[in-house]
Amino acid sequence: MRTDHTSQTPPTRRAVLGAGIAAAGSGLLAACSPSGSRDRGSPGATAADTVDGFVTPHGREAGEPRPSPSRPLRKHTFRAIQSPVELGAGRTFGSWTYEGRLPGREVRITAGDTLALTFANDLPVATTVHWHGIALRNDMDGVPGVTQPPVEPGGTFDYRFTVPHPGTYWFHPHMGVQLDRGMYSPLIVDDPREPLEYDHEWVVVLDDWVDGVDGSTPDDVLRQLRKGKPVMGHGTGPEGPVDAGGGALADDGKGPGRAPSSWTYRGKGPKRLMSGATSKLLGGHAGDVDYPYYLINGRTADDPTQFTARPGDRIRLRIINAGGESAFRVALGGHRMTVTHSDGFPVQPHRTDALVIGMAERYDVLVTAKSGVFPLVALAEGKRGRAMAVLRTGAGAVPGPSAHPVELDREVLVSARRLRPDESVAMPRRRYDRLIRIKLTGGMEEYDWGIDHRPYDPDRLLKVERGERVRLVVINATHMWHPVHLHGHTYCLAGTDSHGARKDTSILLPHHKMVADFDADNPGLWMLHCHNIYHSESGMMTTLAYRG
Repeated sequence: MRTDHTSQTPPTRRAVLGAGIAAAGSGLLAACSPSGSRDRGSPGATAADTVDGFVTPHGREAGEPRPSPSRPLRKHTFRAIQSPVELGAGRTFGSWTYEGRLPGREVRITAGDTLALTFANDLPVATTVHWHGIALRNDMDGVPGVTQPPVEPGGTFDYRFTVPHPGTYWFHPHMGVQLDRGMYSPLIVDDPREPLEYDHEWVVVLDDWVDGVDGSTPDDVLRQLRKGKPVMGHGTGPEGPVDAGGGALADDGKGPGRAPSSWTYRGKGPKRLMSGATSKLLGGHAGDVDYPYYLINGRTADDPTQFTARPGDRIRLRIINAGGESAFRVALGGHRMTVTHSDGFPVQPHRTDALVIGMAERYDVLVTAKSGVFPLVALAEGKRGRAMAVLRTGAGAVPGPSAHPVELDREVLVSARRLRPDESVAMPRRRYDRLIRIKLTGGMEEYDWGIDHRPYDPDRLLKVERGERVRLVVINATHMWHPVHLHGHTYCLAGTDSHGARKDTSILLPHHKMVADFDADNPGLWMLHCHNIYHSESGMMTTLAYRG
């Protein structure tokens, strides 16, 4: 067994890691990318397999085999645009969306098929698409400067990869705080041998909304939280190109992907910071951003969407938290729910009245519809606000926006640690080969979030080798909860006597630790970060790197 006591291993030089590229298309990524295809993906291109002993995103070792011509090919086109969004009750704000829709159009595919999506960027800044939770090949992961150059304004990129596992997933930008605008879509992967029996599917996307309200933008919120200090993640300038790069930050000698010291934001939004947001379920401090609206499927609680069914119908809800900084406590009035999946993978059925879902988590639940009109309520946990949608199976008035089902205060599933995997996806038990320990650090006052008391540095790597069983221990040494996300893999929540549910994103309470086991079976460069977008952009992320 290998133990990484310091958890982070510096490479011999900056060019080892794709995240260490100062300008898009230069350095390692340029060496590993297909010639002349800066803005278009090209999975069939020849690329260097390793640099300084680390697997590169475009090398032959990086990820699953190239998509096979024998697999069904599902073609889509998506476009990122500036557009108005109507949130309900006549409220319309300017934002960035996928083709003017909120949420973006659902993409549905069958496990084993190949997704071929041509993405066009009509925004004034660079962007990418990250496929959250998918164990895809590394060069399609959508992390700027790590797995691909950012897609510049007017550019395109061809995302093409095999989707291996069924489940509920989603996609969103991985650039700056763009996630907290309106660019997100469900990605539903059907199981060709679906074991569940139900009559309907209801895809439920939760969000916290600030973009465009009284001139606010997520970049303005980040500036307020950071008190003007430079961003430390994969940030972009909030008002378009910063120095050279069309939205991608230039290297000022302090490391790529960070703002130069002279960077300032000229936003005009009002103060969006809150105090006193607390939750016993989340272990104390719940969040720092005072969002004016909370949404289910793009609508506010006073003008909700409605889902129509018949009494007795079995309904599968696929719940996705696409929010930037808010956990939600979710319940359907008059009903108990049975949890069947977490982060796409099946679990042994678990009955509950309500559940807490952190940013980027997904839960699938089954309900048997009663007769009437019922509120599906998502409380912004620990904050002042809620979202609501309506299940209608009969006549009756729409519940008011302050509806509070009693189920919200009964049995609540907070952590997937209480879930057990379905036998079909349970990880085989074996001794781990490598132990990695990291500590989440920082605080709300200075907003200096990091790992092991350091902000994100693309030169600091968590190294693994293909074929290893890796035990990842994440210690939350802060006074706030964090949703911890690992790209390109799923892990099981490890216990003393059993292996838990398969996850890619998990709520980690303050002063607790997460013990997660995963198999190092997808070579490349993969991000590990807090999915509170303002924490990650302040520095709470690092990179998992495979030795070649």
